[in-house]
Amino acid sequence: MEWSHPSPLWHCSTPDSPPDEFVRAVQRYAPAGGERLARLLWNRQQRNLSELPGFLDSRDYRPTAAAAFGAELQQAIARLQQAIAHGEAVAIWGDFDADGVTATSVLWEGLGQFFDRSQQLSYYIPNRLTESHGLNQPGIERLAAQGVSLIVTCDTGSTNLAEIERAAELGIDIIVTDHHTLLPQRPPVTALINPRNFPEDHPLYHLSGVAVAYKLVEGLYEALPEIPQQPKEGLLDLVAIGLIADLVELRGDCRYLAQRGLQQLREQMTNTTHPGVKALLQHCKRHGDRPTDISFGIGPRINAVSRVYGDASFCVELLTCRDGDRAETLARQADEANARRKEVQQRVLQSVQQQLQQIDLSTTTVLVLSDPQWEVGVLGLVAGQIASEWGRPTLLLWEDHHSDPPLAKGSARSVAGLDLYELVNSQAHLLHRFGGHPFAAGLSLPLENLPLLREALNQRLVQKLGRFGGMQPILNYDLEVTVADLGQDLFRELKCLEPCGMGNPVPRLRVRNCWFEGARHRKLKVKGQKLQYLITSFRLRDESCDHGFPGMWWGHYEDDLPPGRCDAIVELDFNSKRSNYEVRLIDVRSIDMEAIEVDEGETLTQPQSLIPDPMSPPPIAIADLEAASQQTWLTLIGIAKYLSRTEETRPRTVIQQKLGIGDRPLEIGLHQLSELGYSIHSPSPDLIQIRHIQPRKGDDRPLNQLAQPFLDAVCEEQFRQPYMILGTLKNSSSRSGADSSKSSR
Repeated sequence: MEWSHPSPLWHCSTPDSPPDEFVRAVQRYAPAGGERLARLLWNRQQRNLSELPGFLDSRDYRPTAAAAFGAELQQAIARLQQAIAHGEAVAIWGDFDADGVTATSVLWEGLGQFFDRSQQLSYYIPNRLTESHGLNQPGIERLAAQGVSLIVTCDTGSTNLAEIERAAELGIDIIVTDHHTLLPQRPPVTALINPRNFPEDHPLYHLSGVAVAYKLVEGLYEALPEIPQQPKEGLLDLVAIGLIADLVELRGDCRYLAQRGLQQLREQMTNTTHPGVKALLQHCKRHGDRPTDISFGIGPRINAVSRVYGDASFCVELLTCRDGDRAETLARQADEANARRKEVQQRVLQSVQQQLQQIDLSTTTVLVLSDPQWEVGVLGLVAGQIASEWGRPTLLLWEDHHSDPPLAKGSARSVAGLDLYELVNSQAHLLHRFGGHPFAAGLSLPLENLPLLREALNQRLVQKLGRFGGMQPILNYDLEVTVADLGQDLFRELKCLEPCGMGNPVPRLRVRNCWFEGARHRKLKVKGQKLQYLITSFRLRDESCDHGFPGMWWGHYEDDLPPGRCDAIVELDFNSKRSNYEVRLIDVRSIDMEAIEVDEGETLTQPQSLIPDPMSPPPIAIADLEAASQQTWLTLIGIAKYLSRTEETRPRTVIQQKLGIGDRPLEIGLHQLSELGYSIHSPSPDLIQIRHIQPRKGDDRPLNQLAQPFLDAVCEEQFRQPYMILGTLKNSSSRSGADSSKSSR
């Protein structure tokens, strides 16, 4: 039988209500009400009254000057001034994703105010499929042959030591503008402008590649104010595209630049300065007035070009050209690439899901999968889907058997609370190339090292978590509302949070004791594509009003909606195509089997540091064990519902394996299921039957009280498990030492 991905634990932070002073401060900016917005901001720890105006209105924010980058910026400006004075050839070295393409475009337009773009200035974007991220020596050598004496990188370059040294041998200076993880020692470059040099609470710390590039342009404008003919603010729509598409935390100057950039993006439909941006908006049928117009519209189309074709160079022309006809032609090509990307992504996702059916997920903490048929360009997208669904960091790799030596190349995505960069970099000795963020990374390694990497990462994360199993998915929601609350007023109030993204997610709302009416699923086949999209439409009802509220559930059949009363988590949105407000269903649970939730105060994220000594017992967070046992209980209920519906029989060992528990917790769990009204039978000692539900009369105990004996048994077993692992490791170490002694003799 197929086992679905783990159901997330629902969690809402519910501290005391915000003080009246805070509510009044928020109400000055909220177009309607303001109390719910104030409560949401307070719960998200956005409580500083002096920072609140700048958060809610960009006109009240004081942006950080480019000069904050200090000596590094000064050195970069001085070198650029030297290149201007001597008429040197300068190359921009970009990257092929949306952040890198927009960063290249910002430098192409910004530096183009100081350099002749037809004679002095050029740009180079690596091919995603043949060159990968970062500087590379063949590209540097080609630029040297063209007479380039200065390279300005964007969104890359911080860790390319060998390539930087090769450039120096060829007489090329390098200015690095980047935002990726830094090396312990500064590379030998002319300037290194990277916000990772700042402390994490600095307003510039979270800048993406395009925003760092903009700061360099800002510094050059300030140094040579008499030269530019176009205002630097005209670049902000490009900055917003890169910032929002790159999923950086929209705090401090990141949020300010995104807010200002969205204002500039809206103007493209009426006061066009970038015809290519307008054409992209038209192709994705959006108006440029929402951050989702970037995250679901422009961003995927820019990213798709390199994912499908490898070479994304024409995207810079698309974003910066002034010819409307040319911009439309290029936008059409990007749109076609995005359609092709969706087809490829769906095919790879199905292949990954088939591999997952062959894996024992009860003892796997990190998913490391590979295949020679996968298209490497979409592996990051699929890895993100799998990591989100299964609550485990995921590495997906294409097996290149034609390289010498054979390599595995691909992408990795993490889950909240786990530093992926730290985890993978701990096995750097097994890798060929590696770089990225705590949440996302790209890597390659010799194919023969792949089994070693898989085992090492899983062992490392077992040490980190202190137990077997994946990281528990947590579904956070912000507010509880009724169906009557949904609509224009609430939407306008919550819209004050935009732009949303990492660190400031889209608000999620819980509706209790609701039900669905008029549910109907359909498969949408997009014209000119092989893809079919499954979508269920419905009307959400509760006792608060006599009419329902429209909603959609993507990727689900109408039968997936539970009958009767339930609780739902939704996102409120405005559908510009239909000109109406609607909800997107995120998760739903029947009230009769309502999920045990995480109480306020529990530890929801995993420890951030790995255990220095693998032979020492790992520290155990009791709240973490409780959350894990609650998920095990939900999984047991899911198995019971499946077996009772299908009338199938399953081996006891299979059920234990799926739950990751021993004999005693299973026996207690089966007993508690009988308390819920399930009929449990054992046709033989190795088989279990679970039959239809017969609710117990007069038993009004809450579900969490009924489950408590099972939760206690699982917690006890999980508590002991790290010490069992420790014993195994010690025994293994002893055997290894004995074997080593034998071999030395």
